Amino acid sequence: MQMNRRVEPLDDGEATQGDSGPARPTRLDEKAIGRIQRVRLRDLWSHEALKFTTWLERNIDELSEAAGLPLTVVEREGPVGSFNVDLVAEDDEGVVVIENQLEKSDHDHLGKLLTYLVGVQARKAIWIVAEPRPEHLNVINWLNESSSADFYLLKLEAICIGDSDPAPLLTKVAWPSEEIRETSAVRQEWAEREKSRYRFFAGLLERAKSKTQLHANISPGKHHYVQAGAGITGVTYLYGVRQRDARVELYIDTPDPAKNRQIINTLKSHEIEIESACGFPLEWVDPQGTRACRILRTFESGGWKTEDAWELVYEDLTDAMAKLEMALAPRLRGI
Repeated sequence: MQMNRRVEPLDDGEATQGDSGPARPTRLDEKAIGRIQRVRLRDLWSHEALKFTTWLERNIDELSEAAGLPLTVVEREGPVGSFNVDLVAEDDEGVVVIENQLEKSDHDHLGKLLTYLVGVQARKAIWIVAEPRPEHLNVINWLNESSSADFYLLKLEAICIGDSDPAPLLTKVAWPSEEIRETSAVRQEWAEREKSRYRFFAGLLERAKSKTQLHANISPGKHHYVQAGAGITGVTYLYGVRQRDARVELYIDTPDPAKNRQIINTLKSHEIEIESACGFPLEWVDPQGTRACRILRTFESGGWKTEDAWELVYEDLTDAMAKLEMALAPRLRGI
């Protein structure tokens, strides 16, 4: 089988020189430009295993170029338990399994691809399909983000131009890349961050029950805070945590910015009494240009990343939250 022949464009004569300016570009003869026609894959290869896989074994360089891998065939229809892998190849880094499908991608072939990868302990897997379904494309991208192996998904077509011989057209659809690896690393980092924050708040909320029932019905989450209502819509008592510090705060965020200003200003007019009742100074945050206002106390005894200090952080936070609620609740009821 040959690749399609190159069609050289023709011109319609020499460029003409105008009275002023350079010569006009040559116009291509439209008859010299061929049109791609699709050919049914089954018209070229009537049988997936006996025809296409055999052809691919003899023309592995076609796949090497499309995938960007220096492939050498080791075995065709090699046994993997009770299955047979279409092609086992090698590149510079190790074993590569190749699974072929002259139809739309399906679960059966995806399962085989993974089985073969594990069965021969390959480092890379290539799946060639006539039409990749979006769901399977997502799976391959996820595998490249999540696993230690590399996965390639290629779309196979057959084309001809004019009366040329039919030619295969392999297009790389999904493959591993540095961007995917970096995305995977960021996602894993965020997953670990969320797990740590969940465990931090689970311990904190359990400890808090001994000091105040304010957050007794609140469940831990993966975010950087948990909160409970303060009796006014949009006003909450909040525990917040970062990597190495944590805080308690009254968070004021009603839909009305003017009302938020009014609440914090009313409370701030009793700043001395409130801080005296708490037994520690507070930060009064009323930033211009934003809707929310905050009254908070930050502790640098530790955060979600310093697990060995959590017991000390829990003690600081729960004690401070109980005092903050005691100092603010009577004045909030009067607003």
